[in-house]
Amino acid sequence: MKLPFSPELSPPGAVIGDPRVQAVLKRLHGAAAGQRLQIVRRFVPALLRGSLLRRRPSAEEMSEIAKDLYLPLSPEQGALCYLVARALGARRIVEFGTSFGISTIYFAAAVRDNGGGLVIGTELVPEKVAQARANLREAGLEAFAEIREGDALQTLQEPLGAIDMVLLDGWKDLYLPIIRMLGPQVRPGGVVIGDNIFTFKRDLAPYVAYMQDPANGFRSSTLHLADGTEFSVRV
Repeated sequence: MKLPFSPELSPPGAVIGDPRVQAVLKRLHGAAAGQRLQIVRRFVPALLRGSLLRRRPSAEEMSEIAKDLYLPLSPEQGALCYLVARALGARRIVEFGTSFGISTIYFAAAVRDNGGGLVIGTELVPEKVAQARANLREAGLEAFAEIREGDALQTLQEPLGAIDMVLLDGWKDLYLPIIRMLGPQVRPGGVVIGDNIFTFKRDLAPYVAYMQDPANGFRSSTLHLADGTEFSVRV
């Protein structure tokens, strides 16, 4: 979930160099930028109610609240994901929290430009799954992405093969169980990116501690990029 950006100062997708992809990303980032007030109006009351009731909202409840909200990576984070995926020569990328497919487009473009492969995304909200697939088609990237509908702990449970890169950008209490599940499949030198580290500092503290403990097989640092980006490398 990001602050609005200036398309003139930070043109989304420019690093990719594909006009068709750039046009889709510009449209999607522009739509996302107009939702800032809606995000505040919906999430703050829900989180306050959860605090008063001493019960954290479930992923299903939060997904219902955000069923028409983008909550994407920033254009700068998208550019980072594309460039890292290109540097890795990534052929298999997994993302948790596809939403409307903005991050998927960055990754699918990288996979295509690397010579082929697959981005496996997962999303709980059926309407978002359908729209993400449509956005990928519009960008000409549908052949390089598979969006799985449902609970990520189920949709990503089967062995996925050697993973080059992982993005965690869904509900925060699932970051840790998902990386524990996927971590053994991340190849040496593979990268894991976790979003919203500053925005959800308390919720994501266990995840950050896990990734920054060398005993768990990663070297990790928190980048001051957007709302906080945990950048981790499998060693």
